Amino acid sequence: MLTDSKLRKDDRGVVVRNKARLVVQGFNQQDGIDYTEVYVPVARLETIRLFLAFASYKGFKVFQLDVKSAFLYGKVKEEVYVCQPPGFEDPINPSKVFKLDKALYGLHQAPQEWYETLSKHLLENDFVRGHIDSTLFTKKVGGEYLLVHIYVDDIIFGSTNEGLCKEFESIMKSKFEMSAVGELSFFLCIQVNQKEDGFFIHQSKYVKDILSRFKMEDCTPYDTPIPVNHKLISDPDGKEVDCRLYRAMIGSHMYLTASRPDIMFAVCNCSRFEAKPKESHLIAVKIIFRYLKGKQRLGLWFPRGSNFDFNAYTDTDVGGCCFDRKSTTGGCQFLDKKLIELVKVNTDDNFADLFTKTFDRFSLKLELSMD
Repeated sequence: MLTDSKLRKDDRGVVVRNKARLVVQGFNQQDGIDYTEVYVPVARLETIRLFLAFASYKGFKVFQLDVKSAFLYGKVKEEVYVCQPPGFEDPINPSKVFKLDKALYGLHQAPQEWYETLSKHLLENDFVRGHIDSTLFTKKVGGEYLLVHIYVDDIIFGSTNEGLCKEFESIMKSKFEMSAVGELSFFLCIQVNQKEDGFFIHQSKYVKDILSRFKMEDCTPYDTPIPVNHKLISDPDGKEVDCRLYRAMIGSHMYLTASRPDIMFAVCNCSRFEAKPKESHLIAVKIIFRYLKGKQRLGLWFPRGSNFDFNAYTDTDVGGCCFDRKSTTGGCQFLDKKLIELVKVNTDDNFADLFTKTFDRFSLKLELSMD
């Protein structure tokens, strides 16, 4: 067994907790003997956006709970033994080991056992598990709704009836040791500003983090995420660059598209060259960083009082790739029309064009809050 410690920070980067725990050396486990099932569902970003869109539509606040030492609540079905933790050995029986009754951090099956324990508790209290996203649980009491979304030990919830929120907190605290975070403001590196007239979703802290990580915090801002007449090709004669660095940059940008569809086209274009990136491709990725440097506070705006009508848009650029003539297809779905809007776009363009072509700095103007 090992000791693991880390600092937990809030959305401003301030240390709020210094955590330490004992961790099992799960890499010694054998599949089929020490564990069988390890799958556990994770939150989908689409579901989180839908959750917040519904909350904005209904006009209720979203709150957050944190389960303390969540994995320790899971029951272990297999027969698992661990040695005595260093510094806490029994002087009388130093050679004996512990047989686990509940899970510990580091076990392969720990996340799955925790999810089973939590979902069983919710189902016993009349919640209904989502058919598409099994991390979303709902409960209807009369004409009131209570929505719960879980991501490992982080839980966000909200209801059209404030009494149901208090009841849910009591249900959870009766089974688990919880800490009430309060109103949702930071979840999965996504910042949520809950205002009187709607929700503003952005990732400005994440932008600052990746700019610092890749040493681009002092770069010169750029007007667009990709040049209008870009010529990204395979570039077989170009100078090779570190593929691990290139893939890390692309990966950081892909997660940012959760609230920044304006960089989707540029990131997807650059991701085509992850196998053998060249210097020209790295320059293109750095242009995305330069664009983010000047547009750190853009995000998605969910206004209150809007409709909940579903609208979908799609666009296809047939044979538009300049080196292999492959087509590019983009699409987006809205609940009402103000999830995100493009203004000052030519009449030949529509919103879905954002995913299939480039725009100049005058066309690429997002109607988003900067606060």
